[in-house]
Amino acid sequence: MSISLDLSAGLDQVLHEQEGAFTRRSILPGGVRLLTERDPGVRSASVGFWLPVGSRDERPEHAGSTHFLEHLLFKGTPTRSALDIARAFDEVGGESNAVTAKEHTCYYARVRSVDLPMALATLADMVTSASITSEAFTTEREVILEELAMAEDDPTDVGHEALIASVLGEETALGRPVGGTPATINAVTVEAVREHYRAHYLSTNLVVTAVGDVDHDEVATMLLDSLAKGGWSLSDGQAPRPRRAQQGFAYPSGENGTDGLEALRHGAVTKRLMRETEQTHLFLGGPAIPAWDERRHSLSVAMAILGGGMSSRLFQEVREKRGLAYSVYGFTAAYRDAGLAGLYAACRPMNAEQVAQLLLEETQRLATDGIEREELARTLGHISGSMALSLEDTQSRMARLATAELVLGSYRTVDEALEAFHGVTRESVREIASEVASALRVRVDVGRTGAA
Repeated sequence: MSISLDLSAGLDQVLHEQEGAFTRRSILPGGVRLLTERDPGVRSASVGFWLPVGSRDERPEHAGSTHFLEHLLFKGTPTRSALDIARAFDEVGGESNAVTAKEHTCYYARVRSVDLPMALATLADMVTSASITSEAFTTEREVILEELAMAEDDPTDVGHEALIASVLGEETALGRPVGGTPATINAVTVEAVREHYRAHYLSTNLVVTAVGDVDHDEVATMLLDSLAKGGWSLSDGQAPRPRRAQQGFAYPSGENGTDGLEALRHGAVTKRLMRETEQTHLFLGGPAIPAWDERRHSLSVAMAILGGGMSSRLFQEVREKRGLAYSVYGFTAAYRDAGLAGLYAACRPMNAEQVAQLLLEETQRLATDGIEREELARTLGHISGSMALSLEDTQSRMARLATAELVLGSYRTVDEALEAFHGVTRESVREIASEVASALRVRVDVGRTGAA
């Protein structure tokens, strides 16, 4: 049973309590959301400052500005230089970084619990008071162009981006690359990035998650103090902004204005990107369910069976039995109102067609024949073990809280999440596999093609 995460102002919820470990959620003044998970068995703390704004929220002419802004927040504030920010974490042996995704941005740190006040103060200063100077903007533009060039040299990065663009649409907000392109990065202005910052970095958007040796009330006090020092107005009775809508994404239209999703399901798309590589990097993909869909558990099981490990069907058939590839796996991407499922293999060019056929055949076999009880039990054991191991990582748990708040709008304990997985049936796996099989209509090859 999940707990609904209501957005009412002033709400305070104990989400879970067990043997001295508390998971708690509060909506603080200003509409700031704080979720903490206290683990008395560790001496560290992981904290994340999350904003529900990503590359899909940019105007086309500002593509890449969210990622650009993420870089610039580390370049200093009126009270901290870029070197001050770096040294603050380095001198205590801590870690700090950030990530920009299609639907969110996160600034995070992992430190000893005694250094949590420093981490909270530093991250809050960055989020509320970034300087975003023209000088830093000009320098960081060159850094980002180097980052994009590095990604362009990686055939798996190139293939993933091409697959996403082909499935979700090159001109859609979800289909565009998170980091932008050299053209958009060269075109974006410092004022556009500042405008993006002013529009989205607000108390009503901010979600802070902290896991480890943390006390919820102490974190709340330190957080509000740091945000107030940054000049944010934190009024009582202020509610958070509503979550992103669960519907709204429109797949690009097919020929003659036909429905884009149906066009993808019934018309194959092939894209070949020539690169001087020794292998062909092969991607097959198509649309899938959004992040909140309860069938996500069945999809996870199906993808694990297909390509989730060394005992998976694709690994055994393509690599172990036939020796046609070194790397082969399945993957998914899920958003608030859309999703993608895909398969990947890297092989010598002369084997690409055979490997592509095997990927399709194994997916169709799962959709047609289903699975035996033993295979389902093994896969659930794999998922249960992976989830249990993830509990050893406070950063993973910190991100899990953010997903509950920003994406799902509800909270489940790990035991409840496992119970949902154990509710997956052989028939539900077969049904979702059938959807995946019918959706694998996009193929992307990166590398040399033909016989070697």
